Amino acid sequence: MSTPARHVASETSAHAGSRAMRAILAGGLLGGAFDITYACVVWAFRGVSPIRVGQSVAAGLLGREAAVAGGVPTGLLGFVLHFGIALIMAAVYYAAATRVPLLVKRAMICGPIYGLGLYLVMNYIVLPLSAIGRAGGNGPWYLVLPEIAVHMFLVGLTMALFTRRALAGGVQREGIARSG
Repeated sequence: MSTPARHVASETSAHAGSRAMRAILAGGLLGGAFDITYACVVWAFRGVSPIRVGQSVAAGLLGREAAVAGGVPTGLLGFVLHFGIALIMAAVYYAAATRVPLLVKRAMICGPIYGLGLYLVMNYIVLPLSAIGRAGGNGPWYLVLPEIAVHMFLVGLTMALFTRRALAGGVQREGIARSG
C-alpha cells in the first residue's frame, strides 16, 4: 500500500472511531438524561429528591442502607453509575449494529425493541443480582407502563437513531471515498 492510500485508510478509520464515539456519547448521555429526568420528575411528585433518586441507583452497588447513609456523595455516585450504564447500553447497540445491518436500517423499530429489552434485563436480571436483591418493575401499572415507554422510546430509540446516523452516514462517506 502506498503512503497516500495508507494515509486515507487511517483517516477513514480514525473518522469511523470518532463517529462511533460521538454516537455512543450522544445516545448514551441523552438516553440516560431522558431516563433519569423521568425518574426524578415522577418521584418528585411523591416528595422524593433527585439526590434520593441517585441514591436508589447507588443502592444497586452499595445496598440501600449504605446508599442512603452516604448522603449527597452516594446520590452523585448514583448519577455517575446511571450514566455509565447508559453509555454501556449505547455502546452495545452500536457494536451490534456494526454486525447486524437491520439495526441501522430499521432503527425506528429496533430501537424501541432494544429499549424494552433494556427494561426487562435491568429489572429482572440486573436488579435481583445487585445489592438490592429483588426485581423491579413490580409497581402499579400506571407507573410501570410509562417506565417501559420511556425505555422504549426515549432510551432505546435515542440510542438507535444516533447509531443509525453514525453508521448510515459512514457507509455513504466510505463509498464516496472508495470511488474517488
